[in-house]
Amino acid sequence: MQLVEPHKKREGGRVREASVPPLAPEVTGGSLADIPFTNAAEAPGEPALSRRGRDGTWWDMTARDFAAEVQAMAKGLIALGLQPGDRLAIMARTTYEWTLTDFAAWAAGLITVPVYPTSSASQARHILRDSRARACFVEDVEQSRMLSAERGNLPALEHLWQFTAGAVGHVVDAGRAIPDALVAERRAQLGPQHIATLIYTSGTTGPPKGCVLTHGNFFAEVDNAIELLYPVFKVRYDDPPSTLLFLPLSHVFGRMVAIGCLRARVRLGHAPSIKTEDLLPDLAAFAPTFLLGIPYVLEKIYNTGRATAEQMGRASSFDRGARIAQRYGEAIEAQEHGFGSGPGFGLRAARGLYDTLIYRRIRAVLGGRCRYVICGGSPLGHRLAAFFEGAGVTVYEGYGLTETTAATTVTPPLKPRLGTVGWPVPGTALRIADDGEVLIKGDHVFCGYWDARTESAIPHRDAEGWMPTGDLGALDSEGYLSITGRKKDVIITSAGKNLAPAPLEDWLRAHPLVSQCLVIGDNRPFVSALVTLEPDGLAHWQRMHKKEHLSMAELLVDGDLLHNLQQAVDEANSLVSRAESIRKFVVLPRDFTEEAGHLTPSLKLRRGAIVRDFAAEIDQLYAR
Repeated sequence: MQLVEPHKKREGGRVREASVPPLAPEVTGGSLADIPFTNAAEAPGEPALSRRGRDGTWWDMTARDFAAEVQAMAKGLIALGLQPGDRLAIMARTTYEWTLTDFAAWAAGLITVPVYPTSSASQARHILRDSRARACFVEDVEQSRMLSAERGNLPALEHLWQFTAGAVGHVVDAGRAIPDALVAERRAQLGPQHIATLIYTSGTTGPPKGCVLTHGNFFAEVDNAIELLYPVFKVRYDDPPSTLLFLPLSHVFGRMVAIGCLRARVRLGHAPSIKTEDLLPDLAAFAPTFLLGIPYVLEKIYNTGRATAEQMGRASSFDRGARIAQRYGEAIEAQEHGFGSGPGFGLRAARGLYDTLIYRRIRAVLGGRCRYVICGGSPLGHRLAAFFEGAGVTVYEGYGLTETTAATTVTPPLKPRLGTVGWPVPGTALRIADDGEVLIKGDHVFCGYWDARTESAIPHRDAEGWMPTGDLGALDSEGYLSITGRKKDVIITSAGKNLAPAPLEDWLRAHPLVSQCLVIGDNRPFVSALVTLEPDGLAHWQRMHKKEHLSMAELLVDGDLLHNLQQAVDEANSLVSRAESIRKFVVLPRDFTEEAGHLTPSLKLRRGAIVRDFAAEIDQLYAR
């Protein structure tokens, strides 16, 4: 396929705007509800999804069978009194039942509302009350009890069903007398302009807001992504594409990929647990050809591989192999951009040697057949992107928001620029405002934020149709976007120096000893940081330094540990000027968690809550 480069507009010698025309035709009729039925009509015997049995093995479900289950559940939802436009909430981990309910609700004409499975009672109550959900599916008894206790605060909620208590069967049984034609009638009433879902934001600075996404928003997103990422979604070398989804379906990223897989007829599996002991066996048994993840997952794989090598006395070999992989990935990048001849004979030979020793084991962690990873959430960084490319796993890094139905930029196939978040997704235009804020246009951009009073969307665009993102970024000479931080997170020191904390935080978070990092310095004389420790990385460090006997209190003042962390801080500081560098840091005795209110359900830092709760530690950093 011909790769379409962005059209660029320059102002003052800099690229201020980049746009790419759509690769897929606009969908002018129908809705997401039609996807299972279209697949069943055109490819009834093809695998649509895979499900894991109790013995750990995976079995395929055909397009015909999935459409039949969607139809049966949709009939039950209709029989139980739900009307077109009613909101139905889903609070569960990443499971087959989640995707089934999503499509069944659409087939019944409903609007689905995801709720993070880890949400507190107050968080879930806000979403259910604001959306006026009439029905809610939960996964387990704990969630059921939590919401049952809130029923008095949720006057619109009439139905509460539990997946593990047979909810799907209950709903299906209720609809056995409903004719199939009624579901077809509900589907026929939907078009691209109708609301498909309300996805609530993380709420880092206030109450979560409901993003109104239409069926047309999803079509614009997934159809263009499928065409752009053709090596991922289309059959190559007689190896049918497949993916095991383990990111939450309550997040727009996971949801978009699930819809995209069904749209592109890519075999889809669900993994509800991301614990290492659960996920690795699932990956090995499923053997996906591509995955979607967040930088944390790739950082964990790299750091675990390095720690294992160190335990075996092969740390220096791993480090040499990592350098070879990075050089190889950079040579491939240079070749594809036309300013290099690609890996030379010596580099190719060295890569072949380390492929057996190191890279093959990295790929084995991903299931053995994985060749692509779609990565989003925060910047991965040039070093890790180059390493995985050299190790035989191409990372397509992207950037997007709930408001843009997930990705709005992505690394273009055959022309990556490592360390950036790529070019605009086809059908998208980007602009950098005078203050550095990223502005977006496109058919994948949401209608606006949900207004519970009018049950409609409040538009969130300027007079020219540009949506402000709140993110700061820059476009290079070829139209590649780099994200430098959040506009609201910009730190202004007492000396008047402006800086975005994200690059420092992302770099430090990639270190095996670091779990989270919060850079501070607003109205302060210099920049400092709060650092938390990564449990696995810390345990490995203690074993290697023979300090397993030390308590947490002793570790926080241990000279060797602080020296290693200072080295990491020094490396991060090399990215910025002296005025922007971290002068002091403190290691906290506990991690930032969602339960403590320091992280959102999508693992973003709640900066205000952290600064409030660790005010004493911050004051000590600036004490004379």
